[in-house]
Amino acid sequence: MHRRTLLAAALASPVATSVALGQTARAVCYNCPPAWADWASALRAIRDELGIAVPHDNKNSGQALAALIAERARPVADVVYLGGNFGPRAVEAGVLAPYRPALAEQLPDGMRDPADHWFAIHSGTLGLFVNVEALGRGVPVPTGWLDLLRPEYRGKVGYLNPVSAAVGQVGLFAVNLALGGSYDTFDPAIRFFTQLKANAPIIPTQTAYARVLSGEIPILFDYDFNAMRGQFTDGAPVRFVLPREGTISFPYIMGLVANGPNPENGKRVLDFTLSDTGQRIWANAYLRPARPQVALPTEVASRFLPAAEYARAQPVDIARMVATQDAAVARYRAEIGA
Repeated sequence: MHRRTLLAAALASPVATSVALGQTARAVCYNCPPAWADWASALRAIRDELGIAVPHDNKNSGQALAALIAERARPVADVVYLGGNFGPRAVEAGVLAPYRPALAEQLPDGMRDPADHWFAIHSGTLGLFVNVEALGRGVPVPTGWLDLLRPEYRGKVGYLNPVSAAVGQVGLFAVNLALGGSYDTFDPAIRFFTQLKANAPIIPTQTAYARVLSGEIPILFDYDFNAMRGQFTDGAPVRFVLPREGTISFPYIMGLVANGPNPENGKRVLDFTLSDTGQRIWANAYLRPARPQVALPTEVASRFLPAAEYARAQPVDIARMVATQDAAVARYRAEIGA
C-alpha cells in the first residue's frame, strides 16, 4: 500500500513523472554562474520555456575546461560556456562534440568554429567597473589603465587571475595592446602588472560582481555589461569606464560536451541561446548579441556609452590570442606570480 501511494504521488508531479517514465529534464552547464552575464535569467527562461532544469555552476573558463578534461572518460556536463579564447583549446583537448545550433549560419565570420565545435552567443567590451562611492572622499574616478598605478588607488583595484580566468586573460591582452604591445610582444603588460602589484591589487579567481557592488573591490577589470547591470538594474553607485588608452571587445562561446549524459537536452539549450528569445536575454543584460540581426532594445542601447567611446575598443583576434596566450600567461606567472 505504501509503495502504491508513493507511486501515485510521484505520477501527480510533472518532474517526478518525467523521472518515473525514464525521461530526463536536466542538462548540466559548466561555467554558467548566475551573477555573470545574467545567467540567472537565462537559466530561468530555459527552465520555463524548455522544461529543462540547468543548475547554477560557478566555475570560470579555466576551471571548466580542466574539469571537462579530467572527466573526459565519463563526462558530467552536457554543455559549456567559455571565454572565446578557450574554444580552440577545448577543441584540441577533444572535450567538445560538433553541433551546429539553429540560426548559427547568421553569425559573422570568426564567431563560430569552422567544424562546429563552438559558437559565440554574445560579446562584451572590457574596461573598468567602478564603485564611485567606495573610492573614498576626494578620490577621482580613473579614466585609464595608467591611472590605476597612482597611490590613491592602492588596495582599490581588482582583476581576475589571468592564470585561470578568461576575463583575466582578456585584461592581460587589453592592457598590453592599449599600452603599445602586440599579440607577440608582452613587455607593456608585464611592466604594467609589475607596477600594479606594488599598489596592492585584489586578485580573485571567481566572478567578483557582488564584491564591487558591496564596495569591497572599488575598481575591477570587467565588462561593460556587468557595470551596466550594476548601475541600471541593481541601482548601485557604479559606472563603466572605457579606458582612454583603448581596450578590446571579446566574445563568449558555448559548445556541446562530447559524450555528455544528456546530449539532446544540451542541444536544445544551445539552440535556445541563439534564438531571438535567448539573444534578447543577453541584450537585456547589456551584452551585444552574437547575431547582428537581433537589435538592441532602445532602452538598453541608450544606456551604452556613445559610439565614439566604443571606437577605442578593437575586436580581439581570437586566433592570434590563442596562439600566444600560453606564452603571455606563463610570463605573467613567472614575473608577477600565480
